[in-house]
Amino acid sequence: MRDYLLTLCVTAAVTYLLTGPVRKFAIAAGAMTAIRARDVHKEPTPRLGGIAMFLGLCAGLLVADNLQNLNAVYEQSNEPRALLSGAALIWLVGVLDDKFELDALIKLGAQMIAAGVMVIQGLTILWIPIPGVGNVALTAWQGNLLTVALVVITINAVNFVDGLDGLAAGMVCIAAGAFFMYAYRLWYGYGIEEAAPATLFAAILMGVCLGFLPHNIAPARIFMGDSGSMLIGLVLAASAISITGQLDPDRLGLFAGSEREATHEMLPVFIPLLLPLTIIAIPVADLVLAIVRRTWNGQSPFAADRGHLHHRLLEIGHSKTRAVLIMYFWSALIAFGVVLYSVHSASTWIPLLVVALSAVGLVLLLLPRFKPRAPRWAEAFVPPRYRRRRRAAREAAALGLASGAPEMAQERTPVPAGVNGATAIGARSGLPDRRKAGSPR
Repeated sequence: MRDYLLTLCVTAAVTYLLTGPVRKFAIAAGAMTAIRARDVHKEPTPRLGGIAMFLGLCAGLLVADNLQNLNAVYEQSNEPRALLSGAALIWLVGVLDDKFELDALIKLGAQMIAAGVMVIQGLTILWIPIPGVGNVALTAWQGNLLTVALVVITINAVNFVDGLDGLAAGMVCIAAGAFFMYAYRLWYGYGIEEAAPATLFAAILMGVCLGFLPHNIAPARIFMGDSGSMLIGLVLAASAISITGQLDPDRLGLFAGSEREATHEMLPVFIPLLLPLTIIAIPVADLVLAIVRRTWNGQSPFAADRGHLHHRLLEIGHSKTRAVLIMYFWSALIAFGVVLYSVHSASTWIPLLVVALSAVGLVLLLLPRFKPRAPRWAEAFVPPRYRRRRRAAREAAALGLASGAPEMAQERTPVPAGVNGATAIGARSGLPDRRKAGSPR
């Protein structure tokens, strides 16, 4: 564990320290994210944050190669080199896209090629355990196609969810943390060496995300861009592929009897293995809903819009920070709930805890729909939106509107979304403009 923590800290430190210089380079290179109709940021922001993230990934792999307890991963497996090769390719394509805006089909082809590079070097799914059947060996073509599909789906799921400050990096960090706990338990608890590469990949991915988050939380000073979102999506997929289909249930030795019985009774143990996408269930759900929505409307599945889950949260009334925290909550609930159930499947309190936390999450999700008013004695201690409007203020506002004063009408004209600090979902508040008449706007 100490070596993994050291690798995580070095990766996070390198990513954090390099993000500042990379931001200056992005500004000088003109790699700026312009304000579009679907965006929620208010001013152009530099991207190319994936450069610092990739260099942090390389630093983490280099440090792990020089640690005595982790060096065996490089000696016994070619998976770290396969990961680095695929990551370098997808990162290079992402950098070009951040600068020159590549076509969506070109990026899709690059994602398949990057997955194919990892497959050629041995990072692929060999078999899958099916409850009631046992281990089902896959042919070379079946394993390769399944691996490529998993990589492409994960990359695009992370890319789709990257729409708010700190959202993608935080959600992937949560998923990587849950997967690290599970993979480390298999490697350390059961002595299964096949889980060591996945544990290392998850630790490095957490370091990359933690190092970049301080620069990316609201208000973001730099965006990761496609060079960063596709990179961390590929690393997350590689972590799942590294352990999925390479674990023999008989090696755990928990059950006697046939392999079919062992696999059937160990279904909770195989949940993170058979369904690695559960650790990124929120991004995958967003991806599926986006494809269905755009196809239903006669649009291309790659056409951008404002219908993602984080956009829906903003439309409900959540602030950007609160929307990000809600997405964090649901991601952690699903990822850690699945991992916890796989460890203690016989415990009845785990489903009850998940149900209780889900109820809390629903209340937080629908909170803006309710507008409770605090009593008058507590108005000084609550935000203004929960205070009761005084009758005199309402009458004055009604008289002002009834008089038809042109100046007041001009002052109360809503500002279009995205202009001069207005929110992305509506106009500014109706407060009067305090600038003097004739002052420049």
